[in-house]
Formats: sequence, structure tokens, C-alpha cells
Amino acid sequence: MTFAISQTNLRLLVDQLIQDGIFVVGPRRSGSMVLYEPLSKGEALTLDALPRRSAKELFFPVCEDILTYERVEGKMAVRDVDRAHYPETVLVGAPPCDAASPAILDSVFSWDYLDDFYLERRKKTTIIGMGCTRGDDACFCSAVGLAPDSVAGSDLFLTPLPGDEYACQVITEKGRSLTADYPGLFHEQSPVDPLPAPKQEMKQLNLERIKNWLDTHFDDPLWEKFADICAGCGACAFVCPACHCFDINDEGSSEKGTRRKHWDACGFGKFTNHASGHNPRDVQNKRYRNRIMHKFKYYNDKFGKTLCTGCGRCVRACPVGIDIAGILAEIDAK
Repeated sequence: MTFAISQTNLRLLVDQLIQDGIFVVGPRRSGSMVLYEPLSKGEALTLDALPRRSAKELFFPVCEDILTYERVEGKMAVRDVDRAHYPETVLVGAPPCDAASPAILDSVFSWDYLDDFYLERRKKTTIIGMGCTRGDDACFCSAVGLAPDSVAGSDLFLTPLPGDEYACQVITEKGRSLTADYPGLFHEQSPVDPLPAPKQEMKQLNLERIKNWLDTHFDDPLWEKFADICAGCGACAFVCPACHCFDINDEGSSEKGTRRKHWDACGFGKFTNHASGHNPRDVQNKRYRNRIMHKFKYYNDKFGKTLCTGCGRCVRACPVGIDIAGILAEIDAK
């Protein structure tokens, strides 16, 4: 016997979490788009479309304050942001390509420096992942080691069943606590075949072979072919669940202000611009080369992971039609 939850009870779970003071985030229709946004009621939860942006900004906001400063009686007073106010949070309805990304980001935010802003949000968040039945021709999660039914990164994983039911799999203690706190919303159910996962036409990539090519082809002429059309807009990085570049700026005056962290992107022309004026990535194909190298070589060299979940958002968002999956397939064929 396995446990399940109906779609009606899933929405009731959202309502009860909110009533209990939990901050709940999930896919919600906002105008013409579906976005991850705070939910005020369960009926707002939208489960029939992949959100336009990823869920990473729940842990790694687009912009956040990290300290304030003010000159008081001739001395500079610096105040840290109180991270204790971060709320207990549940992310509900994350497909595998989004649920897997925080575990990838954990490595960089807890490597040589512990980023307490990110780590505190992670600690206080429970992820309810959901099997995907709605992929399109931009999806390629199965090519980077995930799948539409991958439980990686989820605390509780829901598999869509016929009749608006979800099989419920407990993955971590956080997930176990959630089901224990709201037992009346879950019920026993005999095993049922899940709804079919979306078909992905792209073959499985050999990531090891791709990395081996990247190891020895830094100056290959293929980079110009791949990326000379890149507009450097940063859309791919900003919608990506795994990209994590950021800049830090002081905003204000010499008397009072705020130090803030802002998203950045290695595709921007000034990302590597030196104070001297020299830019080692002075043309766009060098910047796009770095994007591929970072995701499929550098990150792997350091952490043994691929910095990509195959969500396909970069493909959908690119204004000039660059297809990262197609580039990887061409490299794989070398």
C-alpha cells in the first residue's frame, strides 16, 4: 500500500500551511505567464505549465540587502541583515528540473565561504517536487542525467496519477514531517500506473565525452560557429535554475546606504572588464564559450556535478534561437 493525495487535498494542504504561518510558493498564473510566486490560497496553484522562470530566486533572490551602513557621530555604523526573519517555507509543485537545482547550487554557496543568506533560506525550505507530464521540444533533462520522474532534490515527491490523484513518496525527514503534520490530507492507495511522462526526442548525451572534448578544445573554431550570434542579453542565465553569478554594490552615499547583491551573467560584455580597461573575454563567442565550459567542465572539475538540469528555459528565452542542447549534441558527435 502506498500513500497518495488528491489534487483537492493538495490545494487544501496549501491553505492549511498558509493558515499555520508557513510561507508557500508555487506556480501561479500571472497575466499571460506562469511564475513561481507566493500563494495566498490553494486554488491559485497552477500545475499545468512549467513556470517561465526557475525557482532558484526563492533561495537566491534577484537582488537582496546584505548590510546597511550609516555615519553616526563621525563613525561608520554597519548593521548586518537579520537572517532570522526568513520564514519557514514550502515550495510546492516544482518539476524535477527545478527541484534538483538547489542541491547543485549548494556546492558553490557552501564551498570556500558559507553564504548564510542562501543557506538559511535552504534550511528553512521544504520542496514538494512533482513528476512532469508537460514537457516540450526544448526539454532535455534526460540528456543531463535527470528524468521527468526524478526525485533528486525533493523532500516529498508527487507522481501524477489518473483521476487528479498523486502518489506520494517521502524522500527526506522534511518530507516525513510534512506528511506527519497533516495526516488527514493523505490516504492509502494501491499502486496505480502513473500518467505517461513527456517524450524527449533528443538522445542521451555522453557527458563524459563532451567534457573530454571541452578539456582539449578551448580555442576550437567551433566556438565562433556556436556563439557569434549571441546577443549577450543574459536571458539564458536569468531563467536558468543553476546559473549563480552575482555582483555586490554599495548603493547610497558616503553617509548612508545599503550593500546589495545583484544577479549578474557571464554573457554580459562588462562581466570580465578589468579596471585597466582590458577585457579577456572581449567578444561574444568567448563569453558564450565560458557559459558552456562552466556548466559542463569547470563546475564538474570542482564539484563533480553538471551545472544544468535540462529544463530548456534558455532555449525558449533566447531571442536569437541558440539551442544549448543542439550545441552539446554536436560536441558529443565529435
